[in-house]
Amino acid sequence: MTETRTGSAAAPPRRTPLTSVHSELGASLTDFAGWLMPLRYGSETAEHNAVRTAAGLFDLSHMGELAVAGPGAAAALDYALTGQLSALQPGRARYTMICAPDGGVLDDLIVYRLGDAEFLVVANAANTGVVVTALTERTAGYDARISDRTDDYALIAIQGPRAAAILAGLTATDLSTVRYYASCPAQLAGRQVLLARTGYTGEDGFEIFAAPWDAAQLWADISASGASEGLIPAGLAARDTLRLEAGMPLYGNELTPDITPYDAGLGRVVRLDKPGDFVGRAALAARAEAGPDRQLVGLIGQSRRVPRHSYNVLWDDAPCGTVTSGAPSPTLGVPIAMAYVRPDAARQAADPARGQLAVDVRGQAEPARLVELPFYRRADGAARRS
Repeated sequence: MTETRTGSAAAPPRRTPLTSVHSELGASLTDFAGWLMPLRYGSETAEHNAVRTAAGLFDLSHMGELAVAGPGAAAALDYALTGQLSALQPGRARYTMICAPDGGVLDDLIVYRLGDAEFLVVANAANTGVVVTALTERTAGYDARISDRTDDYALIAIQGPRAAAILAGLTATDLSTVRYYASCPAQLAGRQVLLARTGYTGEDGFEIFAAPWDAAQLWADISASGASEGLIPAGLAARDTLRLEAGMPLYGNELTPDITPYDAGLGRVVRLDKPGDFVGRAALAARAEAGPDRQLVGLIGQSRRVPRHSYNVLWDDAPCGTVTSGAPSPTLGVPIAMAYVRPDAARQAADPARGQLAVDVRGQAEPARLVELPFYRRADGAARRS
């Protein structure tokens, strides 16, 4: 899950509980979704590579946290979202979406079931207000309460193959028992947190929901524990290239109100078989039956020039789609991109002998190769969002 880049000219960006820490570390700070966030601390490539080989530490406190509680909470979320959250067991989490009545994606979410009648919904920073409004409207007929708890949490993520080893010395919780897409209350460095095995990088890792006043000390304690393991702080730039390599969508790029989950290749998050109605069901069922009119694909550039957001994709010199995200891949050493293309063009491009696939990079048709997503999958194969 992710955020779109927005900002308000009328008000300064909000500060997270860790903003002063980032300043002390020399981070380049930027206005991101109305929050002052670290873009990078030094080399974004070094930060990216640290997550792939050791671990990176991220401030995600700009994300929105919404509590949904009450006897009717599960049924309310079943109606409001595309997934069947009533089937989620306490302690588990699920990637899902909230869609408009026409099937367009309003946001992609992670929902944690904390108890029989208690859920935590994590929304993208730029969409928190939209999600609060939609959930409030959609749950009005249910015995459930919606509350925006964003200010009650600091959210720190540690991602990478050494993440578990780094946290192990700070908690009595046996981290081997915390499954992917699960969470549990825990003591971490002597502070009460919600520890979740989730992330947005394609690597193993944890997201730590903590009290804002504990954030700076937790950051310091985790940093100290990971110093000998190769842990370094990582900013938004590295987070973006990591998620791109892992084929994870960014709201505002791969996901928008004009895109349905089926267009994005994420029809699995739509539970048309769950009992009862839900918002967007009729439109999504129709899209599932008709098939998408565009297909999200991966592109590998065959030159050094990088396909970027909004660049045209060409098939035999004619436009057939649009790049949604693109960047040099530090892991693969080549330019990569995700793009929406016409299904017929995707079928033809799978066989390079049938024509030439390219991206219009500032007026020059740069050859590209179509590949299945993700570009990168960690060795144990568990990086796919659950």
